[in-house]
Amino acid sequence: MASGVFVTGTDTEIGKTWTSVGLIAAFQDRGETVVGMKPISAGCEITAGGLRNDDAVHLQRAGSVPMAYERVNPYAFEPPVSPHVAAARAGVTIDLRRIVSAYRQLASEVDRVVVEGAGGWHAPLGAAITVADMARALELPVIMVVGLRLGCLNHALLTARAIEEDGLELAGWVANELTPDMAAAAENVHHLSEQLKAPLLGVVPYLREFDPRRIAAALDVGMLSR
Repeated sequence: MASGVFVTGTDTEIGKTWTSVGLIAAFQDRGETVVGMKPISAGCEITAGGLRNDDAVHLQRAGSVPMAYERVNPYAFEPPVSPHVAAARAGVTIDLRRIVSAYRQLASEVDRVVVEGAGGWHAPLGAAITVADMARALELPVIMVVGLRLGCLNHALLTARAIEEDGLELAGWVANELTPDMAAAAENVHHLSEQLKAPLLGVVPYLREFDPRRIAAALDVGMLSR
């Protein structure tokens, strides 16, 4: 069975997908076969092949071996709203057992699976389940993406505490530069490095365009225990 990691973030739109694709490339550079998985996506386009989410497509294309889209993204919803709202509108109840089963099937075929969450750590997936519950069901170590912007210190420290309190391992964190000119970015990264127990895997520079190779070059996945 493959090793896996679960990628979460301090908020939505802070670079989870780009970081996840960078992690896939970085693991591949170490000789591993790797695939990505986004169990739940909201904000999908209707295509001839069915609903497609841009983030999930990036993960699908980055994989070492071809995977049907539905295996990468088991739950896909059209409206760009919170997953629990999108699921309710579609008349769907998100079943964590289905996600775990899909993950295990992927994990049986490769060396590693990079699983991207949805939104932040406590984003709701239904009336009584959150992203945290999905990560717990998968029993994976967590990588936290910190979007560098005003307020990120509080968001990062609260998220890290929540991950620990939920009984999961924060295996590492990634600082992602969301703008080219954030004030005191280096000082923020330094402060988090002192406060967080998990290692800093890298600082992803501000990129105007998606560039998996540059993201992978910024990450040190060798710091992760297998």
